[in-house]
Amino acid sequence: MPDIVGDETIGEKYAINGILSLTPDGMPILGETPEVKGLWAAAAVWVKEGPGVGRTIAEWMVLGEPEIDVHASDVARFYPQQTTTKHIKDRTAEGFNKTYGIVHPAEQWSSNREVRMSPYYDREKALGAVFYETVMWERPFWYESNASLLDKFGDKVMPRTAEWDSRWWSPIINAEHLQMRETAGMVDLTAFAIFDITGPGALDTVQRVCLRQMDVAVGKVIYTPVLSPGGGFRSDLTVMRLGDDHYRVVTGGAHGMSDLKWFKDHAAPGSTFSDLTEAISTIGLWGPNARAILAAVTSDDVSHEGFPFGTCREITVGGKKVLASRISYVGDLGWELYVPMAEGLALWDALWEAGQSHGLVPVGIGVYGTTGRLEKGYRAYGAELESEYTLVEAGMAPKKIKDADFIGKEAHLKHRNEAPVTRMCSLTVDDNTSSTGEKRYMLGKEPILTKDGAPITDAHGRRSYVTSAGSGPSVGKHILMAYLPPEYAEPGTHLLVEYLGEQYPVTVEGSGAIFDPNNERIQS
Repeated sequence: MPDIVGDETIGEKYAINGILSLTPDGMPILGETPEVKGLWAAAAVWVKEGPGVGRTIAEWMVLGEPEIDVHASDVARFYPQQTTTKHIKDRTAEGFNKTYGIVHPAEQWSSNREVRMSPYYDREKALGAVFYETVMWERPFWYESNASLLDKFGDKVMPRTAEWDSRWWSPIINAEHLQMRETAGMVDLTAFAIFDITGPGALDTVQRVCLRQMDVAVGKVIYTPVLSPGGGFRSDLTVMRLGDDHYRVVTGGAHGMSDLKWFKDHAAPGSTFSDLTEAISTIGLWGPNARAILAAVTSDDVSHEGFPFGTCREITVGGKKVLASRISYVGDLGWELYVPMAEGLALWDALWEAGQSHGLVPVGIGVYGTTGRLEKGYRAYGAELESEYTLVEAGMAPKKIKDADFIGKEAHLKHRNEAPVTRMCSLTVDDNTSSTGEKRYMLGKEPILTKDGAPITDAHGRRSYVTSAGSGPSVGKHILMAYLPPEYAEPGTHLLVEYLGEQYPVTVEGSGAIFDPNNERIQS
């Protein structure tokens, strides 16, 4: 017999071997399936996360939502193009190599590209568009055709010399931003998820799902949070009332299918849903000259008095009907313009031709989703807005609450009567200079610290960290957003942000817009 038999000093070693479960986007698959009511999924979960996922699914089933926000793992998030065998094989093969690698926050997938493209794709490609992908849509992040603007704006483009900070980024983004603020920019927004709710139950459906008052005049556009049962954020989106029994929902592409399922799950009888995501293309036109450009291609009244902010209606461009919605996510005068896919290219060409005498430039998502948004302090779902934070904490609680019941109303009313333990704030970096003398620029998720370098934690045990980060070219500062306990949230408070092992001084600007805080440009 071997000597180790019966020797109690000899330990035992256990090992668990198994097959890795990988998904097209690298995230688990959790929640109730959109195809079968009552069928729940908990897949692509590693052993170490198993107990937590089990609890999360149980809470979700019984309480209607889990304690921890898991929107990025929602099984309902996938579009049909993401569930093909080719896409799954290509992305999981690529994802396996990323599993243990050092992956940049902005790193793009390289496999199975050019699947979903807007009608403007060839025009954008000719302009040197650098494409990023959102749920398989090819989206210009910046345009190399705007490189000449770098000389025009010089150091105002806030160049980055550190390789990590400048990877998957270009100073052209900031140049496009400054040119849009000066003249006008045109943005491809085709990746929006769009669906209509019609029928006698349409009003009851949107009233129940949305926080804001939906019983408004036809032609109104409403930006609204969508709450979870606990009063946190389930989504945020815009709704247009196109008829007495006709509402159009426009939401972010990344979570559009999850939003569609949520609306369907809580639909009133007599509601009919039509997914128009593949049928409608969208162009954003913004900047001081946006009105002049739009007026050059339509005989309809687009004056401030004739087409107020927060309204929508059909206009005619080149003999074709275009649904124009006067809203802005970049903090400038302008419209979102919706047309059938087949008519999108004609709209692009008409705007492009009319815009040449007004300084129009193509503008990428780097401006739309980061620089323009951050200067205005606009919160983004999945970054600032999650189910773990409330409207009051996010600084988005409306002055009045509608009489109609809606999901999360009871919890929200409770939150309104409580002092918030944290507040969403914008901060600016006072000095980006590192110990080597090179300027460094935060990318997001970095910890916010006290002046003494201590972590900041609110009364609910949540650490303060950077939810979004990016340039603010119009204000000449690198902007951060973060939740801060009230004692640290006052404008002028000095704190630190830690980035790659070094600490940098930051100043709290407050909870509102840093650029054009009175919205004079949007309302012009």
